[in-house]
Formats: sequence, C-alpha cells, structure tokens
Amino acid sequence: MKEIIKLDKVWKVYEMNGNSVEALKNVSLNIKNNEFLSIMGPSGSGKSTLLNSIGCLDFPTKGKIFLKGNNISKLDESQLAEIRGKTIGFIFQTFNLLYSLSVLENVMLPMAFQDKNKEERKKRARKLLISVGLKERLNHRPNQLSGGEMQRVAIARSLANDPEVILADEPTGNLDSKNGQLIMEILKKLHKQGGKTLILVTHDINLAKYANRQINILDGILRVKRGRK
Repeated sequence: MKEIIKLDKVWKVYEMNGNSVEALKNVSLNIKNNEFLSIMGPSGSGKSTLLNSIGCLDFPTKGKIFLKGNNISKLDESQLAEIRGKTIGFIFQTFNLLYSLSVLENVMLPMAFQDKNKEERKKRARKLLISVGLKERLNHRPNQLSGGEMQRVAIARSLANDPEVILADEPTGNLDSKNGQLIMEILKKLHKQGGKTLILVTHDINLAKYANRQINILDGILRVKRGRK
C-alpha cells in the first residue's frame, strides 16, 4: 500500500527563553493510503507538534516531511497550501466554524480556494451535509446547533475538497458519549467505505483501539502499537 505522508528522522526544536526544547526527537513515520491511525499522548508529550507535522502545517528543524512524495521544504507557501488543501481535511475539537456564516456556507468555504464555481460549491456542500444527517439545518447558523451537530458540520467541511486524508484532533472531546459515538461511526464509515486515510488524535483509549495502528508519543519519542483489524 502506497504511503501518502512520510516523516523521515524529524526533529522539532523550539527556542524558549534562551532554552532549546526538543518537541520531536528523531521521528520516522510512514502513513499509508486508507490507513486508520490513532495518536495518544499526555499534555506536553509532543502530540500537537506531531499533529502539525503530519498535517504539513509546520516545517521540521531537522529531517524531512513528504506529502504525496513531495518534500514540503522544497515547496513555496502557495504550492504547499494548494497540495495540502487538496489532500488533507482537518476536524478540530472546538469545531472552528464561522458563526457569521450559515451551515451551508461554512462547508462551501474551503472549495472557494480551489477555484470551484459557486453553484458547484453549493451542490457539493448540500450533498455532504445531507450525508451527515443535517438536511434540515442547511440555513442555520452554528450557534443554533448542538455540539454534535456542529461537529457533523465540521466533518462535512473537512470533506469539501474530497481529501485523501482526514486529520481529526480530539473530535469527540467536547461531546457527550452519545454524540461522541455518532461522530466515531461517521469517521469509521469514511475510512471503510470512503477509502479515506484517517488519523485520529484522542485521549480516549477506547476510541484509539478502533484504529488499525496506534501511536503513543512521550517526550517527543514515538512508540507504536497494533490496534483492531
């Protein structure tokens, strides 16, 4: 199975108050097409830095990061933004929806940066929202929705440009158990039926076990375990 994201001996060092902080230490990781990967780690473990690296949002201090075979350090900002926008969809714990826009407009927004016309954006956004059970909420604003509904909007938005990779950062963290389970079922369906590579960051060991592969990070160092098949 072909790899879609690769970290090769990646180090990330931050300079803070005259001190060097090693957030990632010699991390090598291959993520393959249609893989379901979970990442766990306590606060300060380097989990957020690893997430930003996998999502090609940050450049390494040492080592290389490849997105679809492209060394991201060799791309200029516009080239990286374009390939990242087409390849990776992001889902956040805090939803990150724009409250000034309707549900439909929130999902349409990422497509505006990929040169799709308005009618095409509207048609796809509507289809995605219906697929996550929000047919009756298209013209609502985010503040008129429940937490579970807002996260379903966020999932639909992450799929707007039909990315190959979904990066979900604590997607159930602000939800009750019922809505959290619903979100996990949607994500599992995307992986199994939609052919998406799914990368899940979670503190919940019960959610992490659904992945085909589990990664624990501590003090910037990776440990890999197997999950469910």
